[in-house]
Amino acid sequence: MFSTGQIVFAVLFAIAFIILIIFTYKKDKKLHAKNYKGARWVAVVFIAFVLVLFILRYMLKY
Repeated sequence: MFSTGQIVFAVLFAIAFIILIIFTYKKDKKLHAKNYKGARWVAVVFIAFVLVLFILRYMLKY
């Protein structure tokens, strides 16, 4: 299905991309901590809301 060259390229691209993302995240870590203090709570509330919707869907189905 895929040639050996395509597989090698995909693996090397994925490794390079992950390294670049980690490097960029470490570089911007202080700035993100300063500007996005409450973002974690927004994510927690959003996930809780989605879970409540799934629970209600499951409970009202039966």
